[in-house]
Amino acid sequence: MSQAGKRVRNAREGIDRIKLYPLEEAVKLVKERANAKFDETVEIAMNLGVDPKHADQMVRGVVNLPNGTGRTQRVAVFARGAKADEAKAAGADIVGAEDLVTTVQAGTIEFDRCIATPDMMPLVSRLGKVLGPRGLMPNPRVGTVTTDVMAAIKAAKGGAVEFRVEKAGIVQGSVGKASFDQKKLVENIAAFIDAVSKARPQGAKGTYIQRVALSSTMGPGVKVDPATVRI
Repeated sequence: MSQAGKRVRNAREGIDRIKLYPLEEAVKLVKERANAKFDETVEIAMNLGVDPKHADQMVRGVVNLPNGTGRTQRVAVFARGAKADEAKAAGADIVGAEDLVTTVQAGTIEFDRCIATPDMMPLVSRLGKVLGPRGLMPNPRVGTVTTDVMAAIKAAKGGAVEFRVEKAGIVQGSVGKASFDQKKLVENIAAFIDAVSKARPQGAKGTYIQRVALSSTMGPGVKVDPATVRI
């Protein structure tokens, strides 16, 4: 078995891999160990007591992080006519209809969020196999199928993060950058956990939020005590 490199060993030093840390202490540990040559993203992973194979246990939603994500979101909008003009005026990076469908089908996906007006969904539905696996398929449940494209673009640009439970019952998301100060990261993480908590499906039984962990892009995971998150 190969051993971890010196940088990884140093990053893990001082972290108890069993202990559940209070949120603020966990954030501090993650920030201290984010020492890559770039501004690392801080990520959260939550193990939920759900089985996504059952429709009544699916967890999906969107959260507007109070302090943003720290990254520039490229937004594509499927719209025509006045709504296309509205999207351009609101700052969408890419706006189109059939031409955009053709571009995406060809494998060119130069955006991080995708929004569509309801009338465009019969067209956009053709892209399910392309956009779905990437988590980019517009969905009315998370506000990305809407007639209010201006508000949707503003939310996407301002720090809206979509989340969706994976097969193993895990929800993951980005909650900011390591360069954020402690308070801003704590507020973002609390908002993310609150949104996932409120998205609890009716079919979920027993303990819903089972485990929470934080990490930076290149750093080790730090387990968080969910009871210390003030939501």
